[in-house]
Order: sequence, then C-alpha cells, then structure tokens
Amino acid sequence: MKNFFMALVVLFASLLLNAAEFRDVKDITGDVVKVPAKVEKIATLWYANNQIILMLGGADKIVATTDLIKNNKWFAHVYPRISSIPNGVNGKDLQVEELIKLSPDVVIAADKKNKEELTKNGFTVLYPSFTNHADMKKSVSIMAEVIGGDAPKIAEKFNEYFDGNLKKVLSKTDKIAAPDRPKVLHIADGKNLFKVDGTNTIIDEWIRVAGGQNAVQKAGNMLEINAEEIPNMNPDVIIIGRAKAPEILQKIYENPIYAGTKAVKNKRVYVNPTGVFSWDRYGAEGALQILWAAKILHPEIFKDIDIAAETKKFYKEFLHYELSDDEVNYILNGLDPTGK
Repeated sequence: MKNFFMALVVLFASLLLNAAEFRDVKDITGDVVKVPAKVEKIATLWYANNQIILMLGGADKIVATTDLIKNNKWFAHVYPRISSIPNGVNGKDLQVEELIKLSPDVVIAADKKNKEELTKNGFTVLYPSFTNHADMKKSVSIMAEVIGGDAPKIAEKFNEYFDGNLKKVLSKTDKIAAPDRPKVLHIADGKNLFKVDGTNTIIDEWIRVAGGQNAVQKAGNMLEINAEEIPNMNPDVIIIGRAKAPEILQKIYENPIYAGTKAVKNKRVYVNPTGVFSWDRYGAEGALQILWAAKILHPEIFKDIDIAAETKKFYKEFLHYELSDDEVNYILNGLDPTGK
C-alpha cells in the first residue's frame, strides 16, 4: 500500500513538472499548441514573421529562416546575424532534415500545408499567418506570448501605435464619398507589371483605409491579369511593390498599355516603400504603410503627416535602429541600404 501511495505521489509530481515545462498557446486559427515554458529556439518559415520576431526582441532566438529574408539587404543591415542563419525553407521547399538538426522549440509555419507536414515530422508548429489588420495585431500578440520576457509589452506598444495610425487616418478618410475615392492599382512586383493584388487582402484593406478603392475587383494576392484589362480599370493611382525608383516609374510611363490611364496622364505612379520588410504586404511596417498611402492618395488632407519623421521614429522605437536621412530616402524609394 505504501509503495502504491509513493507511486501516485511520483506520478502526480511528474504531471505537475510536465505541466510546468509546457504551456498552451492559441494560434491564429484558434488551435491550441503546447509550447515549452521557455522558448529558446525558433524556426520561422513564414518570411513576414521574421520582422515581427525582430521587433519583439526575439531575433536572437531564430535558428532557421527563409531564403527571401536572408536576401533582404535591409534586414541584414539592421540585424546582421540573419545572413548566417540556416534556411528552414528554400522557396516553397521545406528543409526537414536541416530543421531536425537544428531541433527548434517552435516552428512558425507559412501556411496550413506546411503546418501539417511539419506536425507529421514531430515538430511543435504554430501558424500565425494573417490577411487583415485585426489578425495582424493578434499575430503580433501570439508571437509575443511565445517569445516571452518583454515581448508582450512591446506587442502592446506596437498594437497601440498601429491603432493610433488607423484612427488618425480613418478620422478623415471615413468621410470620403465613394466617387471621391481614387481607383488604385497595386502592382505586386516590379518584375511583372501585370501581377496585381485584389480584394480580400491586406493590400485591399490599406487601400480602403487610406481613402481609395481597389481597381481590381477580384479576390486574391498576386493575380495575373491581361494587358487588355488595364484600360478598362483605368486607375487614378498606380502603386508598385518590390521595385526601385526611378527606373520602374519610367517603365510604366513608357509602357503603351498604361499610357492612356489617368494615373500615367496625371503622373500619379509611385514606388511602394520597402525596408526590413515590404511596407505594402504582411510585415510590421504596415503601420507606416497606412500613413504613407493616405498621404499619397489624399495629400491635401494629410499635410500633417511627415512620413520621413514617422519612419525614423518607427525604426528607432521598434527596430532599435537609427536611420540617417539618406537611409530614410532609400526606403521610401524602394532602394537598398547603399542606395541601389
């Protein structure tokens, strides 16, 4: 009887210890994931998530990243260690053997398919992907919970900053009637002038927040369109992601397919800023994108926005890097840290 009682005590103590070693974290889908009480090694295979981890002060925990992030010169400029971190994914191909060697505490999956494959291979997998501003803030809070330490305080501070920018812009753009909202064509990548972003995307959301309307009324990211569709869309404004000024602007102005659009006629073609991550897509600099887009679309009502000053403030406060005037100018023109 005494031995049985002792066995129960040992079992109970073991269960308590095990519970103390792990904690429950809900990912963006609401799935509960058991993660170590103290996370030391993170494999982040969703490119946008790398910047969020950097912002939250957890970059030293990254043991695997993506080829896209390693090739991002601004990321390496702000956080040089990223260049020496192994790839956990090349393109869309998971590097499972490499991940097994690295033995991460948590793996951040880029999509649900990756999550399933990684889970089958025995990894603790979290899926924090988002497609709108509300889920972006939720994703930041989830990652802060995983990282621990001061990260939750930083997440709260960032989300307050993001909400402040939203409120500032919406206080004016909410009053803009539909006919006065410029039609915006967002080209996803300067390498392909017919790959665009449609509705049900974070791009569509910041266009609407900034007081515009999406010229593409089809759902999805990076949609291929035909050249014949451009004249029918006839955008008032064209914004080009992942491109460099002034070369890409010249390409648009000289392209006969775009020549008849209001955007080209009125010289309203812009390169989207790109820093540690592309402002227009799914990174933390989306907080700056709202301000930049509002000023681009409605300069007359957003004269008070100093986007260069806001960029400096954001980098110092959230990325712990002090930008020079030249570096701010490079970011705003889609250039790398050397101005190329």
